[in-house]
Amino acid sequence: MARLTGTRPVATRRWGCAAAFLLLLVTVRAAQKADFSGDSTAATINHSLTLLQRLQELLQNGNGSDSVLRVRSAASDEPKVFHTHQLLLSLQSEVFESLLRNQSVVTLHEPPETAALFEKFIRYLYCGGVSILLHQAIPMHQLASKYRVWGLQRGVAEYMRTHLASESSQGHVVGWYHYAVRVGDTALQESCLQFLAWNLSAVLGSTEWGSVSVELLLLLLERSDLVLHSELELYTAVEGWLNRRQPEAPVAERVLRAIRYPMIAPSQLFRLQAQSAVLARHRGAVQDLLFQAFQFHAASPLHFAKYFDVNCSMFLPRNYLAPSWGSQWVITNPARDDRSTSFQTQLGPSSHDAGKRVTWNVLFSPRWLPVSLRPVYSDSVAGAIQPMRIEDGRPRLVITPAMSSPDFAGVSFQKTVLVGVRQQGRVLVKHAYSFHQSSDEAADFLAQADLQKRTSEYLIDNSLHLHIIIKPVYHSLIKVKK
Repeated sequence: MARLTGTRPVATRRWGCAAAFLLLLVTVRAAQKADFSGDSTAATINHSLTLLQRLQELLQNGNGSDSVLRVRSAASDEPKVFHTHQLLLSLQSEVFESLLRNQSVVTLHEPPETAALFEKFIRYLYCGGVSILLHQAIPMHQLASKYRVWGLQRGVAEYMRTHLASESSQGHVVGWYHYAVRVGDTALQESCLQFLAWNLSAVLGSTEWGSVSVELLLLLLERSDLVLHSELELYTAVEGWLNRRQPEAPVAERVLRAIRYPMIAPSQLFRLQAQSAVLARHRGAVQDLLFQAFQFHAASPLHFAKYFDVNCSMFLPRNYLAPSWGSQWVITNPARDDRSTSFQTQLGPSSHDAGKRVTWNVLFSPRWLPVSLRPVYSDSVAGAIQPMRIEDGRPRLVITPAMSSPDFAGVSFQKTVLVGVRQQGRVLVKHAYSFHQSSDEAADFLAQADLQKRTSEYLIDNSLHLHIIIKPVYHSLIKVKK
């Protein structure tokens, strides 16, 4: 193997590099451990920035180098050569410690994507910091994993989880999800899935939708927390995915059977049967679901529930943004006063209930206090009341029906509140709070939000953006033997 150029022996150069580095480190640490034992003149002298600058110079100039990394890639005939220092590489990576134990020149083979970032990667090993872009996250995570640089691996994974909303020309969340599956990062998988579910409409209209795998598509279709305009919007997107990907018939049929056809109006179902080429090709696989959907719309929900099991996902609405399912509510200056509003929704998704409306009253309080924190009379000063501190309160949202009706029999209502935030110039769903008929409010609504700050991440132009969705859920009552 090739030997480094220079007159000093390798062992001598290694000791010189190690000694220089350790001397700098000891100097800084000694300065930071000043004796504060009652001496008012004591102070901390911090030269850590100077140390980092010296380390960068070591890498840049190769001063005192005792090892060489030759990075080869299929994208280039010439390898990239890095004059490095074994001590610094070994401190961060057990892989490099092993590779450089008995040799001073190592040839590494990297794909073009990771080879392009290798200089950034090595710089991190020297300085403990690196800046990356969205498209660099996966290859940097691959480098950190391959060479077992665990701090960098965790840092890149956290970067990915916190930059799901960042805007990119080709989209990145779907690709990050698929990568998380390959490497077994379950936390990143769940973060990507949740983001896709809560912001599905934005994904459906992007080029990213075409790269969704069969497994990811089926996972999304199983979820009832998908946020989109309507089930018809979802069917249209699925039809486009099927036309583009052309999967085998069993896969296509499994995908089509995950659509919740009872949530689509009969007039739209008739149009799909007449115009959808995908539905025509696979009509036999979904004919029973379409027939059941028409029966659902034709009969009263109470009568339908006597003969069919309505306690399944097919009859459970997703988080639809269409006006018949809820209302948007923008609360300006939400830290100031209690607010209230009202809106109407359709009683249920069945066409039998198309003309029936339910009125809902909503109360928002920015500083509601639990009983344990409410003002009480003080014993120390007669008649005095302990002052209420703003920070003791928390936001509260209460949603109640303004009426009761016999039509409610067999129907309960799940309430979902979406909180929109502006991230990277886009308004996206940050949180979704769901609670059922047995409760009028979400127990943990915005519990971690600081609405007192105008710069709060939960506010858009000093306003709280909510979208309230009412999801009617049917229940089977009396079963009639068939």
